[in-house]
Amino acid sequence: MTDQNPESGFQVRDRRRRPDDEPARPVEERPGTSAPPPASAEPSLVGLFMMLASCALAALEGVRDPASGQTHQDPRQAAELIDTLILLRERTEGRRTSEESQTLDELLYDLQLRYIRATKSS
Repeated sequence: MTDQNPESGFQVRDRRRRPDDEPARPVEERPGTSAPPPASAEPSLVGLFMMLASCALAALEGVRDPASGQTHQDPRQAAELIDTLILLRERTEGRRTSEESQTLDELLYDLQLRYIRATKSS
């Protein structure tokens, strides 16, 4: 450990090694790397609805296990995600835009039909 003066605060030292003749460059200029994608628009309810719906759909249709190669369905997780979307519909009633309401209603209708088909066949 090094002696640190409590008044000096927190110090960071870069101890990574690089050839002496290579100057430090920003990430986007380094070979074999690319700049991170630009930040998307502000988070929205439609984005949240789509994220939850896609997780529910993956649980209903099944996800392939890379180790065994078998597809694993989880209707219970899908039901919990559908219930979460229903809860969001109830809690955001009167505060959604028409686009948000339409998207949510369509997602719920589709997911509920898929859930019924998935649980009826098993």
